Amino acid sequence: MEALFRRSPSRGRRRLPDWIPRIRIIADRMQPWKCPREIERPVMRQRWEQLSFLHWSVAPDVVQAMLPRGLEVDTHDGSAWVGLVPFQMRGIGPVPGPPVPYLGTFAETNIRTYVRGERGPGVWFNSLDIDRALPVLVAQTVYGLPYQWSAMSIRADGDRITYAALRRWPHRRRPHSAATVRIGEPIPNEELTALDLFLTARWRLYAQLGSKLMVAPVAHDPWPLYRAEVVALADGLVAAGGYPQPAGKPHVLYSPGVSVLAGRPARA
Repeated sequence: MEALFRRSPSRGRRRLPDWIPRIRIIADRMQPWKCPREIERPVMRQRWEQLSFLHWSVAPDVVQAMLPRGLEVDTHDGSAWVGLVPFQMRGIGPVPGPPVPYLGTFAETNIRTYVRGERGPGVWFNSLDIDRALPVLVAQTVYGLPYQWSAMSIRADGDRITYAALRRWPHRRRPHSAATVRIGEPIPNEELTALDLFLTARWRLYAQLGSKLMVAPVAHDPWPLYRAEVVALADGLVAAGGYPQPAGKPHVLYSPGVSVLAGRPARA
């Protein structure tokens, strides 16, 4: 048994055998809901709360036509997916440092799809609506993310949660979205489907900053996901993002939220 360990001549400590890291890698792959890596030097912290994930399948060529060079549409069972994801952003702040008062907490609704780049699979945002004007300007300028300024609200009532958004700027037609979701039972990680994981277990985002394709890592604990269904929906944000108006019932999940660390954006 002693042969499994080797002593370091400088420190006299036992070093794990070479096969231990490989076992850990295999174990992580058997738990695909877990973030596969830590961010060594995070630059931002935040918390995402009261999220609803509404997704529709679309033709891959529709999504590919909207992506910049360097990204390919990511598909599941031959379909691309477009998401409407409303939630509460809370406590954005630098690392190290405290959360930013007032401006660091707001309602948000994302229109997003899923892509693959040289750094791996990730999220591509078509729009990010929030109800704070100054962060819109900062995010557009610094990160190249398509933030929009909207009037927004989130209201929880028992097992139902209602989201509303009306775009103020810069879209002249002022598209809106209103969705009510009924929250069901929690889903054990072992019961998550391959599609559930495809739509939620994403650990990087891509963005276009001028002529540069950028990528930034994110890390958080596994999503606590719940079964959910749409009770009412009237949405114009998906179509405003350039996609066909959604048809049919969406794939729906809910999460009370996770705490998130974000890394520094870099060239993709």
